[in-house]
Amino acid sequence: MTLTWPSPAKLNLFLYITGQRPDGYHELQTLFQFLDYGDEITITPRQDNQIRLLTAVEGVAYDDNLTVRAARLLQSHLLKGHLLQGNNKLPIASPYLGADIHINKRLPIGGGLGGGSSNAATVLIALNYHWQANLSDDELAQLGLKLGADVPVFIKGHAAFAEGIGEKLQPASPEEKWFLVAHPGIEISTPTIFTDPELKRNSPIRALSVLLQAPFKNDCEPIARKRFRKVEQLLSWLLEYTPSRLTGTGACIFGEFESEASARKVFNQAPEWMQGFVARGVNISPLHTFRSGIKTYY
Repeated sequence: MTLTWPSPAKLNLFLYITGQRPDGYHELQTLFQFLDYGDEITITPRQDNQIRLLTAVEGVAYDDNLTVRAARLLQSHLLKGHLLQGNNKLPIASPYLGADIHINKRLPIGGGLGGGSSNAATVLIALNYHWQANLSDDELAQLGLKLGADVPVFIKGHAAFAEGIGEKLQPASPEEKWFLVAHPGIEISTPTIFTDPELKRNSPIRALSVLLQAPFKNDCEPIARKRFRKVEQLLSWLLEYTPSRLTGTGACIFGEFESEASARKVFNQAPEWMQGFVARGVNISPLHTFRSGIKTYY
């Protein structure tokens, strides 16, 4: 059975860097919320154990693509589990652990919207369903963490307050506002921001209840504005209309609105060179809403 699964974007409603670990990773506090907009991933199970990505992503090598890595990781985990249990009914060349994967890519690479992590999470959840593996979301999240710190939040599927390197998740329910998400047409790699010597790395650790009452900010934003002129230009423009800030390490910025109509009104006045979209923030991931629907239907 072929199914097309949503792979939603996320926003960091706030992001504070509270320290840096000896291994170079940064400790942070951030608030994740999903958008009702993102990529789409179509999966067709194969009658062999081949994993085939049918759509190349420009600038990403095949073996580095997180969708391929996620599929291979789950496949390897399942095969290893059966072998360890001495289950001879499932040969290594299992007819149940193959898939053709097609991505309808709408989220920009290096945009801070979590596109790659979301793709990986969608593949893990989708193949868990197609292959009838019956792993729990907690088990999938543990696998997903091997692919990236943001993958577990997409697998868990609920807006969350994250600490550590992003893997310590606490469910949260921020207001579901409308957003104008703007992309300046450039890509910003995470290391570019996190290796900048001027990056603030000592924000105080605060309780979520305190953070929710304070103005939302992103510690990465000053670096992105300093190093990338188009980010500075776009943010300066959007700030004239509504509270706006960087998501993740960029390059996308977002402005918040109380209604879709008000967001689209500003979107229609955007500079010609701006790329972007209008979407609603949602606390339950569209991926999980879709999964619940197919379980009910089928």
